[in-house]
Amino acid sequence: MRRRDFVKAIVAASASAKTMLGQQAATPVAPSVPPATPTAPGPVPWMRGLMEVKPLPIASVVPDAVAQTNAYFFTEQQLATLRHLSEILLPPLRGYPGANEAGAPEFIDFLIGVSPMDRQQMYQTGLDRLDAESKQHFGTAFSALNKMQADQLLRPWMRTWMTDHPPTEPHAHFINIAHSDIRTATINSEAWSKARNKAPDMDLYWFPVDPDIHRGGPASIRRPAQKKRQS
Repeated sequence: MRRRDFVKAIVAASASAKTMLGQQAATPVAPSVPPATPTAPGPVPWMRGLMEVKPLPIASVVPDAVAQTNAYFFTEQQLATLRHLSEILLPPLRGYPGANEAGAPEFIDFLIGVSPMDRQQMYQTGLDRLDAESKQHFGTAFSALNKMQADQLLRPWMRTWMTDHPPTEPHAHFINIAHSDIRTATINSEAWSKARNKAPDMDLYWFPVDPDIHRGGPASIRRPAQKKRQS
């Protein structure tokens, strides 16, 4: 009796094993999925805000398309007065371009257009006064004056002044500030920079405070007189 029960148990176990194997064979096996790539712990201090920043596209820039030289602040007559003033105050010299060749009037027109209102009024009033005085004394616009005529209107207002301490009289203030602006705009222009590689260096208007005593060479150095030998 026990043997019979044992044989039945073996047969039942083998049958159940075959059934399980058949079910496993019929069930499709899911493909293996690669493990996810580990991400850096964050946000860390040096990563904050970097994900939101997108680099700007880099493209070539054409200078002429950016820096337009068309006047837009001064009137046509004021710009003509400024151009003639620039020509008188800083003409071409020793291979270097003058103010007009360097585009200084157009740059000043742009600069004053974005300057405070008091500076805008100073330029407008000064240019209008130059033109009015020219018509009063010579019967023509300032832009049509020759150098000698323009000198008669400008020289009485030229002053010697320290940096940041320009003349206080309104018209003298305009003439001297305009002179400084014209010179600064000219020597910082692209045309002046190109000429610097070809033209000789410009001389300074002054000597150093502590000049070199050997500037003139050995012959210019004073030698103490030698005592004559007594016979």
